[in-house]
Amino acid sequence: MHWVLPVLLAVIGVTALLVVTPVSGYRPWPYLKPNSSDLMFGGSKKFEGSSEFIHMRYHMGPVLTAHITIHPIWYGRWQKSQKKIIREFINSISAVDSKHPSVAGWWKTVQLYTDQTGANISRTVLLGEEKNDRFYSHGKSLTRLSIQSVIKSAVTARTKPLPINPKSGLYLLLTSDDVYVEDFCGQVCGFHYFTFPSIVGYTLPYAWVGNSAKLCPGVCAYPFAVPQYMPGLKPLKSPNGDVGVDGMISVIGHEVAELATNPLVNAWYAGQDPVAPVEIADLCEGIYGTGGGGSYTGQLLNDKDGATYNMNGIRRRYLVQWVWNHIVSYCTGPNALDQ
Repeated sequence: MHWVLPVLLAVIGVTALLVVTPVSGYRPWPYLKPNSSDLMFGGSKKFEGSSEFIHMRYHMGPVLTAHITIHPIWYGRWQKSQKKIIREFINSISAVDSKHPSVAGWWKTVQLYTDQTGANISRTVLLGEEKNDRFYSHGKSLTRLSIQSVIKSAVTARTKPLPINPKSGLYLLLTSDDVYVEDFCGQVCGFHYFTFPSIVGYTLPYAWVGNSAKLCPGVCAYPFAVPQYMPGLKPLKSPNGDVGVDGMISVIGHEVAELATNPLVNAWYAGQDPVAPVEIADLCEGIYGTGGGGSYTGQLLNDKDGATYNMNGIRRRYLVQWVWNHIVSYCTGPNALDQ
């Protein structure tokens, strides 16, 4: 499979008998150069990925209309504080009483997508049972196939296995900052697909997201870290004080949104070729606020300590990319200035 590094579009590949080529959740590094005219994108309020040529279509596959339960698998060594940041983000998806602009407001765009009966994506996203794999059961270097083996270990464990829930369960494999995954940093920061019955025993929608803090923060934790080749650009302060985990949040949001709308890679996507569909978060990579596009993140918010964010959770703040709204045909988010 050949991976492409575009600004807005990510590519998915095909599966062969022994090759896993999951949907890409690439979170792009900036293509912004210091003093670049790219900053002028901020002057176009509706630049946010809008296009009359993009047609998000429904291909009749299942979407997640029942209550969604996310089962985290913590692979490697994780600090309690890091787990709390991610858990609260997941819990915030359904926290409709959170301060505006909120994570729950962001999820409302995902809810606009329906199945063939007209039922919408569920508004309820729950944090389910979790599994710890702190001793690196499959090593510190994972392939796409071994990722499925990690999930198999989690759902078939002798003690406290994760429940099997093919219809509304999402299995979220999170690797610590000392674990390398195939194509991590160079081409992807996360991806989603579904497990093979031949490996796991079930077809389960899953996603992988890695902590890039040690390996490539300038790639996967931008804008809280910047590439070394761009010395004129300063990183923004992360809202929860953990560059790697704060960078993971947007990738997790990206993958969960696409798993809800395209869990088996046959539901909502753009493009004529089912081998290379473009999903609802792919179209909005790097866009976090009004005017975003190209290399510009869009207009963001700052708290009293100078940290950057664009939406509120239950008690924390997060920076999460926008997603494609197929009704208005552009990227939308709860912090848009025209809302």
